[in-house]
Amino acid sequence: MASSETDSGCPGVEEGESFVKLCVLEGFSESSETKALIASLPEVHGDMVTSERTTEKFLVTMDRYQEQPHLLDPHLEWMVNMMLEFVRSDTSPPSLVHLSFKFLYIISKVRGYKIFMQLLPHEVADVHPVLDLLSRQDPKDTETWETRYMLLLWLSMTCLIPFDLCRLDGHLDSDGGKAKESTMDRILAIAKSYLLVSDSSRDAACVLVSKFMTRPDVKMKRLGDFLDYSLTTITQTNDLSPLDIGMLDGALQSLGKLFKHGKRDDLLQYAPTIMQCLEKKHLSESSQAKLRKQGVKLTQRLGLTFLKPRLAAWRYQRGNRSLTANLSASQSATAATPEVEIQELEEDYDIPEEVETVIEYLLVGLKDKETIVRWSAAKGIGRVTGRLPKELADEVVESLLDCFSFQETDNAWHGGCLALAELGRRGLLLPSRLTDGM
Repeated sequence: MASSETDSGCPGVEEGESFVKLCVLEGFSESSETKALIASLPEVHGDMVTSERTTEKFLVTMDRYQEQPHLLDPHLEWMVNMMLEFVRSDTSPPSLVHLSFKFLYIISKVRGYKIFMQLLPHEVADVHPVLDLLSRQDPKDTETWETRYMLLLWLSMTCLIPFDLCRLDGHLDSDGGKAKESTMDRILAIAKSYLLVSDSSRDAACVLVSKFMTRPDVKMKRLGDFLDYSLTTITQTNDLSPLDIGMLDGALQSLGKLFKHGKRDDLLQYAPTIMQCLEKKHLSESSQAKLRKQGVKLTQRLGLTFLKPRLAAWRYQRGNRSLTANLSASQSATAATPEVEIQELEEDYDIPEEVETVIEYLLVGLKDKETIVRWSAAKGIGRVTGRLPKELADEVVESLLDCFSFQETDNAWHGGCLALAELGRRGLLLPSRLTDGM
């Protein structure tokens, strides 16, 4: 560990001022201690006190790397492999399996599930064992939710195998003449069931949906039915009961991730129907912040589906860092992309009518009372504006500047600032508009 200290004896710091201590970790220094903790799991899993003490030690160690989780990367593989040995062993009792998954969850929480889940094995031979283990779990058991969370992420990774899932089924009618459920239907049933739970397993189930439903064989057979199921859930639920709130959150979150990871050509035909459903639901008026946030996230993904992927040719291009080079370039060189060429590129680009509804929804989200909703709306404004022609993008900026009216609340001003920052970061806030935003 490297640290630097500035106390009252340093120049420029008066006596009585508190000293500032900056600590920067240089690497994962607890490798041997962590290996010993993981190796001790078979001995401690049976005793609740010892198990909790071991878990607490591991949690404290991992939490030290919350700000620098990348330092764990060289050690993640051996940690995961050690714990998966316990999980895969036929002699491991359920308590050891659950404790191993709890340790895996702690690591994924620190490193982030998107990075961590890539380390989980995803061979063809892993599909049925993971599916069978997940099928034996009790969704109502509050003590083992980490196990279900990690198994759902693991199942998500196994869905990436490039083979048609029907090849894993064998003879479906071989079980005493009774037809067995196909692998595809089993995974879909599990995903739907965990979209309804109230713990973090619902978030992992949404990841599973995004990986599973975008498979070529699955989207051809099950995508339309799943979207109908999701729209029915959204239509028939409200934000008045905890059960309905959970169901609505699962449906919105799964659709948001599906439209994020799915191909535009596969989802474009369904986007208008989903947009109409969201308009009727009036999620922006919901009393639940997480539902308003999921509504904003899904709306922006629908907007990106309506618009073709493109890099705005009109975006601001940073000049040279050298003042001399800038001055010489301004005298002799013209712009990299002439205005006439930009106009020709944008003439053949049609903007669907639904995009206006999307932008209006996001502008309303900028005025939300919760920061997390305003932030999501600001990112959506940036993403959607980057695919618009220059004239329409300028209209978005003009509408955005209305947030800075003295009749607006502090929330609107903050949301407007977030959106302007996002546009500036993406090069979509042109110099001609800078004076209006000052």
